[in-house]
Amino acid sequence: MNNNSRFSAFCRLGKILHSLNQTDNQILGFEFTSKELLAEENLKFEMQKSIAANPWFTENSVKKAITGIAEMLEESSMNTWKESYQFPVESIPKKVAVIMAGNIPAVGFHDFACVLLSGHKIIVKLSSNDQFLLPAIANVLVAIDPEFLQLFEFSSGKLSGFDAVIATGSGNSLRYFEFYFGKYPHIIRSNRNSIAILKGDETIEELELLANDVFTYFGLGCRNVTHIFVPSNYNFHQMLEVFANKTELMYHSKYFNNYEYNKALFLINSVKHFDNGTLLLTEESAINSPVSVLNYSYYDDIEELKKYLELEKDKIQCVVAKNEIMKGSVEFGQSQSPSVADYADGTDTMDFLLGLNNL
Repeated sequence: MNNNSRFSAFCRLGKILHSLNQTDNQILGFEFTSKELLAEENLKFEMQKSIAANPWFTENSVKKAITGIAEMLEESSMNTWKESYQFPVESIPKKVAVIMAGNIPAVGFHDFACVLLSGHKIIVKLSSNDQFLLPAIANVLVAIDPEFLQLFEFSSGKLSGFDAVIATGSGNSLRYFEFYFGKYPHIIRSNRNSIAILKGDETIEELELLANDVFTYFGLGCRNVTHIFVPSNYNFHQMLEVFANKTELMYHSKYFNNYEYNKALFLINSVKHFDNGTLLLTEESAINSPVSVLNYSYYDDIEELKKYLELEKDKIQCVVAKNEIMKGSVEFGQSQSPSVADYADGTDTMDFLLGLNNL
């Protein structure tokens, strides 16, 4: 497959995924083939299997993840992204093993897309927490262009026969990955979390958007805000009121159990905290926080805070703030809407993959 046909297929995939939330496929301005319609129906079925298999994967979170992929594959964004790289006219495809996380639905899609769009083949090792979505999405891609069938495989056993590795996991798995895959060209990622910087003048609407950055996917994603930095005189009252409106969280058994458990720990250990009935807010320096807990720290000088965050950058995936307080920061409500050019850990995956052509 040539470069143009690959990108064209992924753009069409984006339109088909977008149609999952539409009542009339014709609104997209093109007709589905019979194979595409069958693949789309299969994806809907696999989405329900995914929801049944993993309690953290609710119908809303799975739909949001699929919608996010569709938006990522929007044609103009894809073309802009494509133009920022030099793709070889001819190359010998390498086999890239990709070990995927399973913290949020279809979280490994971006790596999947990058490998195939770079002209390589992919061997996918799925997380046991997310086994159904990506194969179903790949099936839609094959319905668009059958040549993709020769370019990917899903492995359930020991990985072998690969030339490079992209692996995402926890801090513990990081050591495992480095031991086994360190001799190959690789990208190895460990846990990161996101932070928000508040100035104290945020509107209710902005706080509502920030709540989405905190609570989407129950706070399990690397782009979820788990720590906020606030001015030393910050009044938490309005934020707690806004965040308390996320009452649907308390009907989710696993989230509620985490909330009750962490609340009990705080009370037993006399940890000072705020409790608005949906979230526990505590002063804590760690970037990462448990599910149902949001850490906060005070700051006096924004420039000093920037220097501190620069030292902590290897722990931070995304910075949420108004008016791009820091270079690369995103507006409230946008942490869970990465573009196709946003890379996990800030490592340019496409650049890494294109570099494999020189091996």
